[in-house]
Amino acid sequence: MAAQKPAPVHLTATGLATLKAELITLTKEKRPAMAKRLHFAIKQGDLSENADYITAKEEQGFLEGRIRELEYKIQHAQLIAENTRKDGRIHLGSQVVIQEEGTEIAETYQLVGATEADPQQGKISNESPLGRALLDKKVGETVVVSAPAGNLFFSITDID
Repeated sequence: MAAQKPAPVHLTATGLATLKAELITLTKEKRPAMAKRLHFAIKQGDLSENADYITAKEEQGFLEGRIRELEYKIQHAQLIAENTRKDGRIHLGSQVVIQEEGTEIAETYQLVGATEADPQQGKISNESPLGRALLDKKVGETVVVSAPAGNLFFSITDID
């Protein structure tokens, strides 16, 4: 049985640069600082009752886990071509203006991969219910998103 190819990690160029910068910070600054902290904690003696050592080891585990996660995402990154598709449909990287039925406020979002999703910053994941509903739609179409309180209807008013 052949191994499955890992799913691509969809990122904008900015998102990829942000992950690379974080990886450099973690490997060049935080990892050496953690090593020093562990070395100091080990010098304090009995490791089984050394709270500094136990805490540092736990934090080291989280740090190394984040480093591995970043390395994976960078290695499997697939850049989203921003604003290159002009077929009138919503794609990854598209900026879309939507208006929820019954409201007068239009909202603007960029459709990005899950790694970069940040609704507070106007970035929604293509894997979110709204993101999935918007993919491949055109201006003038209405999408339906199932929510705990019932279905929500959004009209697409602009795509960039």
